[in-house]
Amino acid sequence: MKRFQALALFLGLALAQTHDPQDPAQFSRLPEGYSVRFQAPAEEVREAWVVQGGAFPMARQLVYGGKEVWRGLIPEAAPYALRVRGKAGEKVLGPFRPPQRPFAALAWVGERGGYQVFPDRFQNGDPSNDALALEDDEYRYNQVWQQRGGPLPHLSAWQDPPSPLHCCHQYYGGDLKGLLERLPYLADLGVGLLYLNPLFRSGSAHGYDTHDYLKVAPRLGDEALLCQVLDRAHALGIRVLFDFVPNHTGLGFFAFQDVVKRGPASPYWNWYFVRRYPFVPGDASAYEAWWGVGSLPKLNTGNPEVRAYLLGVAERWVRFGFDGVRVDVPEDLLEAKGFFRDLKARLRAINPEAYLVGEIWRRAPDWVGEGAFDSLMNYAIGRDIVLRYAQGLHPALFGGVRALSLLAETYAQYPEAAAAMGFNLISSHDTSRLLSDLGGNAAKARLAWALLFALPGTPVVWQGEECGLLGEKEPLDLGRRPIPWGSCDGEFRLFLQGLYRLKAQEPALRGSLFATYLAEGGLLSFFRGEGEERLLLAFNNQAASASLPLPQGTWRDLLTGEAFRGQAEVPGLGARYLKKASR
Repeated sequence: MKRFQALALFLGLALAQTHDPQDPAQFSRLPEGYSVRFQAPAEEVREAWVVQGGAFPMARQLVYGGKEVWRGLIPEAAPYALRVRGKAGEKVLGPFRPPQRPFAALAWVGERGGYQVFPDRFQNGDPSNDALALEDDEYRYNQVWQQRGGPLPHLSAWQDPPSPLHCCHQYYGGDLKGLLERLPYLADLGVGLLYLNPLFRSGSAHGYDTHDYLKVAPRLGDEALLCQVLDRAHALGIRVLFDFVPNHTGLGFFAFQDVVKRGPASPYWNWYFVRRYPFVPGDASAYEAWWGVGSLPKLNTGNPEVRAYLLGVAERWVRFGFDGVRVDVPEDLLEAKGFFRDLKARLRAINPEAYLVGEIWRRAPDWVGEGAFDSLMNYAIGRDIVLRYAQGLHPALFGGVRALSLLAETYAQYPEAAAAMGFNLISSHDTSRLLSDLGGNAAKARLAWALLFALPGTPVVWQGEECGLLGEKEPLDLGRRPIPWGSCDGEFRLFLQGLYRLKAQEPALRGSLFATYLAEGGLLSFFRGEGEERLLLAFNNQAASASLPLPQGTWRDLLTGEAFRGQAEVPGLGARYLKKASR
């Protein structure tokens, strides 16, 4: 009897320690209700309920590393208790009081797939504005570059090969008119969220060295054209994010130029961190610069004037019509978390559905929440898990077991609301193209995309990936080459179009719920959704086919139309999107 009581007490204490409603990973708001989760040692819990008036059943959601996460939904943010039945008996934990403002998922995020556009390399719709790029280029302001000589910024025809300045100062003429022309193409592909690399006046092709936060880069067009792009995108059901760079400016930014001319007498002297004056613009030894790059002087976001200016910039573009913002290198700002807490509050006051994404490559659950980002750029999922799995290493190194455990651990650490709003990508302007990372193996690339589209949140495709393009990151950022639309791979595009379609059509893929199922060898499988809409997703990163035992009933593969009972063969380097057939 004493042993029984001790086990029951241990179980109760363990669960109490791993459920905290103030932790967004344990309590968050979804469009369909409030997600309540607790963690327990594996196999300790047999049944559980959330008690709030009635008893709402909980289910084992995630299993990894000797731990389990149990999850249930309740209809309101009111006090509740947990009733847990385990090996040692039954215990009621709580009551627990939810937070006054639980972290909430935006209903629209995650309902469709996304797409990233790097404007200069997407489509040239107006060649007459191409030469304006050279008038704004960093070279005009960077005296170090002027003194040392070397290659100069230049214009190129769309089909020209990359030059030594390909990354940043070789301009191909892509612009907003070209994007406007391609919006129907993106809508036909199935895109519902568009992320645009910087559009504002800057000193490079990539645009991360801002010269004017309040003006569209003339080489891309003007505000009237941007307004047309946003209106047309919205009419096609596409939401649009702009890229915001608050950590540093370019050399041509008005405040930095005033510091160059007036030194300590400049009212903007404390907008930067100047070590030595006078100085030559481009000399990073004279002032603090991002990663020591002289063309990117760091802003003092601890200065209230700088904060007010930057927050006003973001507000201006959300009022203009953007649906949210992707923020460049947020961890590098001074007093960063306070800045982004203020940013979110101010943008949500303008648009309650504004979506905020932070460029953080690692797992960082402390950077998402009610007073933080809605999602990070989830390279930690897309590259650290999906890409490595698709590379098809020996199962002992990175097979289904390792991949499923990492996915489960990731989704345990993040709020379910954050999973629902996940900004999930494998490749971008900052990486090699997926096909290059996979040695040109198209089957592995299809496997990677199938897995990414099966996960909660929004899968984001880097421009041109649907064309099956190659492009290494080093040494020239070849993934940024202009898209050769005339030779875009139709078969690969059709495959991705099918994934976009399933993402939009299947309620389970639009929702947030991810639950582990089975993994062994190269086989990886999990559930999405609940009830009649539930899907069983299965993947195989080995060359030989693998057998997946199925739950009771007949299951139909949404990718091929095949039906299975008892078990399904998952092809080598293949995927199954399985849905239980209705009776």
